[in-house]
Amino acid sequence: MEFPSSNSWYSFLKEALSEDYFLKLQEKLNLAYNVNPDQIFPPRSQIYRAFELCPIEQLKVVILGQDPYPTLGHAHGLCFSVEAQVHPLPKSLKNILNERKSDLGVADLPNGDLSHWAKQGVLMLNTVLTVGQGKPDSHKNWGWEKFTAKIIGKIAEEKTNIVFILWGAKAQNMALNIDTKKHLLLKAAHPSPLAAYKGFFGCKHFSKTNDFLQLKGHQKIQW
Repeated sequence: MEFPSSNSWYSFLKEALSEDYFLKLQEKLNLAYNVNPDQIFPPRSQIYRAFELCPIEQLKVVILGQDPYPTLGHAHGLCFSVEAQVHPLPKSLKNILNERKSDLGVADLPNGDLSHWAKQGVLMLNTVLTVGQGKPDSHKNWGWEKFTAKIIGKIAEEKTNIVFILWGAKAQNMALNIDTKKHLLLKAAHPSPLAAYKGFFGCKHFSKTNDFLQLKGHQKIQW
């Protein structure tokens, strides 16, 4: 369950990875996966997939979610994204793709796999990186929140011109100290059916992100 030392993020996060709370989290995860390997999501090999698909050198955007989908076959290590064969799509993801289409005037994606976003420099990070089957928030307070907060804080401190996309109060509370003189901070309601009509629809975060990236001389994201 260790963070792979070959990953480009390893040296950037080395201090956080060696702290006691994180080592205890790894022990707890190893036990959970060893006891119920088919009931903890995402699969063990995909826990750190967000970092694998988005090398730190390519980082442009951070999208922060909550915890993985607790449904078998859905979670694959990227916030809001699902495996390509999943149908119907989770409602939050469906709302995200509807906003994408409305904002950019583009065609629908063929499925809900958003890996192509990650490969363009979008870190698709959940606040909590694992979950038990059918039990949302079941790994809350295991230590993931502290790890995620350190990642966000370190990116905000050491990088410049990063777009932080925060949907919902939980994500926004994780990133209270982002310097908006150094970065673009985009906030909206969560895309869940309960909140999407309270400010998520019409937020235009996809086009705002690309406008900012182009202004700073970076390639826009092909959403």
